Amino acid sequence: MSDLDRIDEKILRVLTQNGRISNIELAERIGLSPSAALRRVSALERLGVIKGYRAVLDPAAMGAGFTAYVTVGLNQHTKAAQEAFERAISRTPEVRECHNITGAVEYLLRVEAADLTAYKTFHTEVLGTLPQVNAITSYVVMGSPKDERA
Repeated sequence: MSDLDRIDEKILRVLTQNGRISNIELAERIGLSPSAALRRVSALERLGVIKGYRAVLDPAAMGAGFTAYVTVGLNQHTKAAQEAFERAISRTPEVRECHNITGAVEYLLRVEAADLTAYKTFHTEVLGTLPQVNAITSYVVMGSPKDERA
């Protein structure tokens, strides 16, 4: 939807920061009546601009204190190889994000594990055993000064 106005953009900015904000507080922050704010939010949901609401979890509090971004190159550049890889990755709880990308490799993964030992097990026993995988490069996250994922 490209017809977002300044009010819609304000609503989205506030909801991105706090998806649990009450409609009354949202209305106050964007300068609308509660009923007008609710109509706007409902319209954004109906149009698919707002796809859903979710809890933002702290990986470390859940025992996943190790994060790595991993690039994966496939040994075949076919639709069947991509689909097989994506099916396998969709079943792995360590992979929190999987993106099909352009460039020298086909995929970028965000992987969360308890620690380096757990990541090594995932790297060796999961990624390393997939027949479609030709190349794996890991980038260990040392800190995240900005992270706006919700």
